[in-house]
Amino acid sequence: MNSSFEISAIRKTMLAVSISAVLSGVVSAQEATVEKDDSSTADTKAVELIMVKGTRRTQELQDAPVALTAFTAEDIDGAGIERPADFIGLTPNVTLIETQNAGMAFITVRGISQNRDTQPSVAVIIDGVEQTDAGQFQQELFDIQQIEVLKGPQGGLYGRNAIGGAIVITTKDPSENVEGRVKVGIDNGPGYKVEAGLSGPAGEDWAYRISGSYYDTDGYIENTFLNEESDPLRDISLRGKALWFVNDQLEIDFRGYYSALETQPFNYRITPDVNTILDIRTNNPGINDRDLYGASVKVSYETADGGEWTSITAWDRSKELIAGDAFDFLPVEESLLVSVLGLPFDQSQISNFGSRSWSQELRFTSSDDERFKYIYGAYIVDTEQLQQNGARADFGLGFSDPLDGISTDPNNFQLNFLSDVRNNFAWAFFGNASYEVDDMWTVDASLRYDKDDRENLTQTPQAFIPNVPGFPVGTEGEVRKKSFSQLQPKFTLTYEPMDELTLYGGYSVGFRSGGFNQTGSDAIAGSAGIIGIKEFYDAETAKTFEVGGKFKLPVASIRGGFALYSTDSENSPFFVFLQENSTQNIGVIPEAKFQGFEFEMTANPLPGLRFNAALGYVDSEIKDFGDPTVIGNRTPAVSKTTVNLGTQYRMDVNDGIDSVVWRIDYQQIGKTNFDIYESTEREPVNLVNARVTYEAENWTLALWANNLTDEQYNSEWSPGGFIYRARPRVYGLTYTYNFDL
Repeated sequence: MNSSFEISAIRKTMLAVSISAVLSGVVSAQEATVEKDDSSTADTKAVELIMVKGTRRTQELQDAPVALTAFTAEDIDGAGIERPADFIGLTPNVTLIETQNAGMAFITVRGISQNRDTQPSVAVIIDGVEQTDAGQFQQELFDIQQIEVLKGPQGGLYGRNAIGGAIVITTKDPSENVEGRVKVGIDNGPGYKVEAGLSGPAGEDWAYRISGSYYDTDGYIENTFLNEESDPLRDISLRGKALWFVNDQLEIDFRGYYSALETQPFNYRITPDVNTILDIRTNNPGINDRDLYGASVKVSYETADGGEWTSITAWDRSKELIAGDAFDFLPVEESLLVSVLGLPFDQSQISNFGSRSWSQELRFTSSDDERFKYIYGAYIVDTEQLQQNGARADFGLGFSDPLDGISTDPNNFQLNFLSDVRNNFAWAFFGNASYEVDDMWTVDASLRYDKDDRENLTQTPQAFIPNVPGFPVGTEGEVRKKSFSQLQPKFTLTYEPMDELTLYGGYSVGFRSGGFNQTGSDAIAGSAGIIGIKEFYDAETAKTFEVGGKFKLPVASIRGGFALYSTDSENSPFFVFLQENSTQNIGVIPEAKFQGFEFEMTANPLPGLRFNAALGYVDSEIKDFGDPTVIGNRTPAVSKTTVNLGTQYRMDVNDGIDSVVWRIDYQQIGKTNFDIYESTEREPVNLVNARVTYEAENWTLALWANNLTDEQYNSEWSPGGFIYRARPRVYGLTYTYNFDL
């Protein structure tokens, strides 16, 4: 399985590179479309009209009263955005931690963070369908029309999990004419990638689009014990769409996708200092297999008065197996258990995750032609999730079957094991009303009510349920139940004194549902003196005040935006790993505060020349906690600052028919701590990315380098001293060919 992070490396390259191209469209929003004068080049546009739907309504970017960053199809192609890290790295006050396994990544938006085994910190919507499992987020981005990142609670319309914001990804629709694309790339892994797509009409009333991606790389970070790369990766992803034009009022959109990924997990080392770089020396290369698949049907009906009914029905399923070394991630003979404690074996670990869901949304959107506009609707989702975690004896002989149950093999016998099935039925009602008082003032109000009914079934055999004196003992077959609900309002007042300036201010509430820790974990945490871990963790709410604005100037085609915010959070989650039973557990911080700002701007001072800059700042503080020594500390996984600087120059060649595009981008992720005790702080990370692209009429050839200076750093440090290395310098060549038939 010679495959690895090519995906990741490519996306990193593209992502930082994307910073330049993207930031010119950076101020755009959800479900955006772009209209522009084709006679001008991408770098010399005097006027670029960007239409956005950040509030589920079409409006010009300049008029949208929300902090958002959007990446159009042009931005995505020009920057080489291929995975989530690519566009997140270009968005101020948004960071992404990639770690441990394929489905594990943590998004932080304005201090609101995601942790292992929590609900997401942002709502992620792909083609109108909200992801129900955080493990679905890390996947290939190909054949994408647009990506939008909204910052700040968006619960008024997007509901639960939009506590930090929302990410809306729209794939390309079927086309009226036959068209296609082929894209191939190589990198220094060595790795290679192939993408292809075809679209066109299918009869008088139908149109189709099919696309796929295959990615294979040996990896980039060496395992010095096994003398091979530690991060190979192989991924195949497929997507299909069919659009039926029933009549002038009715359209039905069918979509399906599949993704299969193989890589290696748990490439950790142990150190108290996040700035220490150590070689990977696991004796077990491990197994990480993930499958994602799903389908959806969207029905759109336009009413006689210009309104629209929309129904979206979706089915999704994911499953992931993770098996590899356990603490302290060293060869058996060098491990703590063998070399210090004298045991004849080390430890390995296996986790199984699975999710299946069904969802239905129905909404009505009034006509855009009235001063008073409104939206109302309802949403339901039914989800079942499996979580298994366990540790086994490791004699250096690998894993024995079953990998999804308890091993009785004396060479790989079970040390501990926990298994839980979690069911969630959630429903919501929502509405939005907007009134244009006059040409300068607009009042907007949204309200949504979410209710989550959660159950946790303990499937752990009684012999493996922790029995700690002084703490309740769980039982096999036990069902725990908990309900979480929240009313989420959002109010915004917008003032446009002139076409070139929009100012807005407002208040919003976000909500993230709570959940259950695995059976017996609260007892183990309590016996170890760990504060904040219970059998369940409470729901989080975030109340935010925000003011912001957007501006554009004719001088040098300057465009930009800014926002200042203050958020009070209740029950912000944090992560604790319990080595005793190999479980991931969540505690909550009763009160935390986040304050900060964002600023982003692009300018085209000369024909072909573009500059972009973005700055984000977050001041986070723990206001209340059971251990008074942490009050006043920063919350985990929050980077104080994010900085983006970039420049691009487009030079015409071949009598102006073709062009060469030179670009260089700089990204800094500021100081970051990773636990509530501020045990260690990562120094700022500085990344430089470069790209040279030859653009012809229907093909491009790009030479790129990601992390050009080969910055060595750890992407994560988690409690217990677990560090996970980030990818080093990666470079490659990508060729793209577009055709019409």
